[in-house]
Amino acid sequence: MASITLRQLAHSYDGINYALQSLDHVWQQGGAYALLGPSGCGKSTLLNIISGLLEPSNGEVLFDDVCVNKLTPQQRNIAQVFQFPVVYDAMTVRENLAFPLENMRMDKPQIKRKVDQIAALLDLTNNLDRKAKSLSADDKQKISMGRGLVRDDVSAILFDEPLTVIDPHLKWKLRRKLKEIHERLNITMVYVTHDQLEAATFADEIAVMYQGKIVQFGTPQSLFDKPNHTFVGYFIGSPGMNFIAVNLKGEALSQQNTRFSLKASWLDTLAECGSGNIKLGIRPEHIRIVEQPTDTSYSAEVEFIEQLGDHQIVTVQFMQQRWHIRIGENQFCDPTQVHFELPQTYLRLYVDEYLIEPESLAADKTRQGGYG
Repeated sequence: MASITLRQLAHSYDGINYALQSLDHVWQQGGAYALLGPSGCGKSTLLNIISGLLEPSNGEVLFDDVCVNKLTPQQRNIAQVFQFPVVYDAMTVRENLAFPLENMRMDKPQIKRKVDQIAALLDLTNNLDRKAKSLSADDKQKISMGRGLVRDDVSAILFDEPLTVIDPHLKWKLRRKLKEIHERLNITMVYVTHDQLEAATFADEIAVMYQGKIVQFGTPQSLFDKPNHTFVGYFIGSPGMNFIAVNLKGEALSQQNTRFSLKASWLDTLAECGSGNIKLGIRPEHIRIVEQPTDTSYSAEVEFIEQLGDHQIVTVQFMQQRWHIRIGENQFCDPTQVHFELPQTYLRLYVDEYLIEPESLAADKTRQGGYG
């Protein structure tokens, strides 16, 4: 096992455009982490740099404070599980699992003991003497995982969207199995996915990537409660956070002559930022529908209402933008127009796409190089 440190790491495939922007990050030894983001955000590039399949254009990868930039995947003792199962179809499950240990010239009794241990962990014991080609895709992917787990010297296991080809009804079983394996073996694991449910189920902490950067790193709950970037708010949640661009006029935020509540603590912050790119964000779960208009409520035209079992999603047109409001399964909602309030407790303020909190303004400006 190893801690993994990224120091001023960046990568460009053509020497001009950077698929991976300069970043510094640390994954602690024995942690379960996810790299989450849409296609093209740089997460697979980052994973391949960590594994040694790709050499970075700039910066360093360190395992336990030792630079490994020039080391091969074999020298780094990295196990990588890809989207499509990599197995030897002509071999039995037992032979597949034993293959890495045989290459290490381990004694046969030790090999048998390790293979039996990992097969039991992955629910493959009953298939040990079957040819791999006769197994389902999810069992083949278990073999791929097992080939990494069977080695005692592995520094980390990297998963590159390993459940892509798995039937949807089997995915939850494999996600739970991966979590169980981590809890039992305490191996450093990094899991790449575009699926927020997979990331939240597997990882203790998630790195959300956007346009080649890690824009936030934290627990699933912290990503939901306080998205550090508008993309995180949009990407995390189902549906994601609602946003509206606003302007600072005097001591109020407004849009199209509509005023929005402004915390007193935000005024000095906004004045100091000096940027015109200001947004308010709130999650659909936190918007409160009211029966009658009030001094603090807003009105919107209802587009449609989706019944989703234990809740409803009300889609509205608000200030020429599509917003979503989540309400209870039995809560009544007028099908044409709604009135709603935006509780200040749940409103989030963003400047230049980053979350602003007065107490962290100085730190934010240092990290981002200022505003505007």
